[in-house]
Amino acid sequence: MFEIHLGIPEMEELWNSLSIKVQNGSAKKNEIKLYKQMGKTMALLQNDPRHPGLNSHEISSLTARYGMKVFESYLENNTPKAGRIFWVYGPKKKDITIIGLEPHPDDKSNAYKKVTLSSMGEEVK
Repeated sequence: MFEIHLGIPEMEELWNSLSIKVQNGSAKKNEIKLYKQMGKTMALLQNDPRHPGLNSHEISSLTARYGMKVFESYLENNTPKAGRIFWVYGPKKKDITIIGLEPHPDDKSNAYKKVTLSSMGEEVK
């Protein structure tokens, strides 16, 4: 089992905002859908980052940019602009930190240049 962390500030703010909206009933349909997808994906990552449904794989261009191995996993599949979640191992052993969330890029040549990545918040130990 892995412990899931959220990158700061973007991923932590997104998750907290979605959680509050869903709990108080003000979430829109697309926000509820994203909240459920993120929750399911984080649960799968927590139990097994190599779960076949996640289709987790390293994104070398993001690894080079971030300075450590960055992986992409599916939030959904077989839909236009299907959501992808980006994550790294750490900051501690048996930790996974979610550092990004984006629709699957259409532009193959510059696919990952526009992906925003959050900070882990603490140094890898």
